[in-house]
Amino acid sequence: MAMRHGRRSRRAVKIALVSLAVVGVLGGGTAYAAYRYDASAADRILPGVSIGGVDVSGMTRDEARRVVQAQAEPRLTDDLAVHAAGAVWTVTPAALGVQADVDGAIDRAYGVAGDMSLFSRLYHRIADRPVDVGFRIEYVQDEGAVDAFVEQAYREVAVPAVDARFALEDGEIVTRRSRTGQEIKSDIAVQRIIKALGRQVDEVDIPVREVTPEVTTTSLGTTIVVDVSANTLVVYEDLEVVREYRVATGTPGYPTPVGTFEIVNKVENPTWYNPAPDTWGADLPASIGPGPGNPLGTRAMYLNAPGIRIHGTWDSSSIGTAASHGCIRMNIEDAEELYPHVPVGARVLVKP
Repeated sequence: MAMRHGRRSRRAVKIALVSLAVVGVLGGGTAYAAYRYDASAADRILPGVSIGGVDVSGMTRDEARRVVQAQAEPRLTDDLAVHAAGAVWTVTPAALGVQADVDGAIDRAYGVAGDMSLFSRLYHRIADRPVDVGFRIEYVQDEGAVDAFVEQAYREVAVPAVDARFALEDGEIVTRRSRTGQEIKSDIAVQRIIKALGRQVDEVDIPVREVTPEVTTTSLGTTIVVDVSANTLVVYEDLEVVREYRVATGTPGYPTPVGTFEIVNKVENPTWYNPAPDTWGADLPASIGPGPGNPLGTRAMYLNAPGIRIHGTWDSSSIGTAASHGCIRMNIEDAEELYPHVPVGARVLVKP
């Protein structure tokens, strides 16, 4: 107890002597010397100041910058693995725009002395008494760097959706199934990466969305393909063949038009109206009502090509030949079978 009391007494005496020295310096006609001493020590941080857990007591700005920058370096250079759609990018926080505000922390460390009176500063410097003040290293984020990284990742991951297709090109049928695409959810990706940088984790998953094609295979619906050279009619549902028929098509003088059309109207037991009373229909009546003698049979499906229909015929011997005035003829039973399965708006491709 006596020894402990002696140490306390000596410490108190030392503090008292230092205090008296400071007072003496200030009050003994040597205030100018005190101010000069304070000014000469102003380029050094007060004892007992730390930045990011590193003691910077007595350091100049350049010395403090070196040690604090070294302390911040691992935070800036540790790898971050970014995952998306099976791809992995390894980047550093520094590459993603994270910067350590080293100078700001040092400014705050120097500011401790500025907040004290001259007497207090002299006391801590002369007595080497720590002020016990610590500052964190603040990190700032440049979101533009994260945006740029996500944009690059987007380009690498993006797979465009592919629309389904059923078309006539250069006289040939072209088909294609739809395919789903993918793309990074950019806004969410940026937010997740910034959050990961703040939490100092070593990996982060960024979300990918499925891109649906505008035209899917299942939305193609009914397509009729008429092959004039083969005198066939094939019905597709989406891209699958569901029915096939032999038909008659136009003669060389009245060819069936080639191209892409659609069904615009459907009529059961139609009335036939003479389309050419002054030429090939001169010997025919102006119209023929429903019945066995009707040239359109019992079912007619009108194309948006003038005067062209897919219809039944009582003349089954013409099926498989070039026999019509441009229409597509079918056996009566075939036309009746096809009729309910072909909606208005169905695509009709007539190939040569």
